[in-house]
Amino acid sequence: MASCGCYRFSPVFSRRDMLRQSAVGFGWLAAADLLSTQRPAAAAPAGPTIGGTHSLQTRASQFSPRAKRVIFLFMHGGPSQVDTFDYKPLLTRDHGKPLPFPKPRVFSSKTGNLLKSPWKFRQYGQSGAWVSDLFPQVAQHVDDMCIINSIYGSNSRHGGALLELHTGSDTFVRPSMGSWVNYGLGTENQNLPGYVTICPSLTHGAENNWSSAFLPAVYQGTPLGNAATEAANARIPFINNPDTPLNLQRMELDLLQKMNHQQLEQVGPDSDLESRIESFELAFRLQKEAPEVQDIERETKETQELYGIDDPMTRDFGIQCLMARRFSEAGVRFVQVSHSYKWDQHADLRKSHSNNAKEVDQPIAALLTDLKQRGLLQDTLVLWGGEFGRTPVAQGNDGRDHNPEGFTMWLAGGGVRGGMRYGATDDYGYFSVMDKVHFHDLHATMLHLLGLDHTRLTYEYGGREFRLTDVHGRVVHEIIT
Repeated sequence: MASCGCYRFSPVFSRRDMLRQSAVGFGWLAAADLLSTQRPAAAAPAGPTIGGTHSLQTRASQFSPRAKRVIFLFMHGGPSQVDTFDYKPLLTRDHGKPLPFPKPRVFSSKTGNLLKSPWKFRQYGQSGAWVSDLFPQVAQHVDDMCIINSIYGSNSRHGGALLELHTGSDTFVRPSMGSWVNYGLGTENQNLPGYVTICPSLTHGAENNWSSAFLPAVYQGTPLGNAATEAANARIPFINNPDTPLNLQRMELDLLQKMNHQQLEQVGPDSDLESRIESFELAFRLQKEAPEVQDIERETKETQELYGIDDPMTRDFGIQCLMARRFSEAGVRFVQVSHSYKWDQHADLRKSHSNNAKEVDQPIAALLTDLKQRGLLQDTLVLWGGEFGRTPVAQGNDGRDHNPEGFTMWLAGGGVRGGMRYGATDDYGYFSVMDKVHFHDLHATMLHLLGLDHTRLTYEYGGREFRLTDVHGRVVHEIIT
């Protein structure tokens, strides 16, 4: 048979040879994936709509803000909404009866029947807002407050709930809301941090609640003491250096920064090193202004008495609130004060909630008074609340279990409608049922008041754009002036 003229080619590689020689390529693919997760931490942009650099310099908001700064009054443990700002007459009427609808899954032990509040509720202000006798002094300010009775979260455990409140995630380590604010707007005062947390909690996430996570480290909270520190001793440490004159410190720092910048030129963008440079510079500048801001003895006797610093019961939290006003007035964007860890009354509700409220009622009222007198309340957003509320049913004879299903937080100043009650829980205060406000919605609203669109304040990490509200959140426009 004649030849067909076709040629038969032998394969250049066997299948085994192909897999063996391409293995290196697979390795490079894996390496590229690993490096991509490092890229944002090393060279992530400052956000497509924020612009700027990894620094604390003041940055413009995305649109006209109503607030310039935030003070967060954190009540660690979970205050009971039905004993503070969510008046439920039917809870009193039906005391001792079974809850007339199914209970959600509870956190700890079995709960019993309905438990009325040990405290009476009264109406205050022109708005006629109902507040319990636990907060007689804060109640005088209801016409400046928006009381949201319909907050809810996703986690009934302290650790997860604290993370969700502070970072928007109850599962993963994410940047705190103070870090997002700091990242978006920077600080108004280059001699102070943009985010300060006074006596922060040591438990239930601890520093994860005020860390910058994958945001550049320069945006994390600067702690003053911790929950085990008396507020009088809560200071930025090592703020004074009596052994080295400022001019010599400057020369030493200049040499160090020259070496660091040479390193950056050799290796390229490095967020950790850039943040370290920023931290060294901030630490040097802090010496100029922080000692004066921290010195509450500069305040008048009348002001110190207003905050209850002369009373052992209110002294500690009074100092925290006064420090919050001083730091905010000096240009710090986000200040948190923590009443830790006292509001977790599974038992001994009557005694412990009474003591807790006595410690914070006068200082909080003083803060609102002081801010208003100084013309600061109009552009300072004050936020009060805990990581969840409590059940309207009893735990034991005198306690309440955790309840993330519906509870109360309130806001004042900073463009919020005063004298307003927003949302509602059911007749007994268990579930949020009307105009529900999730933590994501709270965060979106806070950012909106600061002139930031929560959907556009993003940061690239691990191949995706992250934001404080993840893929959720709506601005609660109804509470905004």
